[in-house]
Amino acid sequence: MENIHPITILMASIFTSNMILANFLGMCSFIAVSKEIKTSLGIGQAVTFVLTGTSVINYLIYHYILIPYQLEYLRFIVFIITIAAFVQIVEMIVERYLPTLYYSLGIFLPLITVNCAILGVSLFMVIRSYSFLQSIAFGIGSGLGWMLAIVAMAGIRQKIKNAPVPKGLQGAGITLIITGLMALAFIGFSGIVNIQ
Repeated sequence: MENIHPITILMASIFTSNMILANFLGMCSFIAVSKEIKTSLGIGQAVTFVLTGTSVINYLIYHYILIPYQLEYLRFIVFIITIAAFVQIVEMIVERYLPTLYYSLGIFLPLITVNCAILGVSLFMVIRSYSFLQSIAFGIGSGLGWMLAIVAMAGIRQKIKNAPVPKGLQGAGITLIITGLMALAFIGFSGIVNIQ
């Protein structure tokens, strides 16, 4: 993966290798929070910030601590601890400076810790042997792609709020169908670039 330019990775992680629409990582908060655009945008920004920060920190920890001391087998637990600590910091900042967003997100802000998309980004950057700049681009792009998907879903859900959706499909059912249709739409971008 050394020959792939960071901008290519950035664009691919937004569109063709989107964490939600290509890998289906981070679905629980995606389905639960995507009811209003404002809330979706807020959690999307938080996820983007966490993805960017943790991809940088986890890259440095992996390459400058785990590999030199031959502790690569600890990467899962170290990555999870790093993510949990970083999310705690983000939660404190959001609570302090954006209390309205903090209360509208409720339990879903601390649940970013267990959002598998965040752990997935750290593991993908190791598996794909990304450089430091590639890892930053992948973290930012994955966050922006996740935010794009959740905001688009929130917009669609607001539009169909009063639509005659069959009773058995209301809620999570129609959300999963829309997610599948969005994933199919994003497949159209796959001819541009693929980083998998």
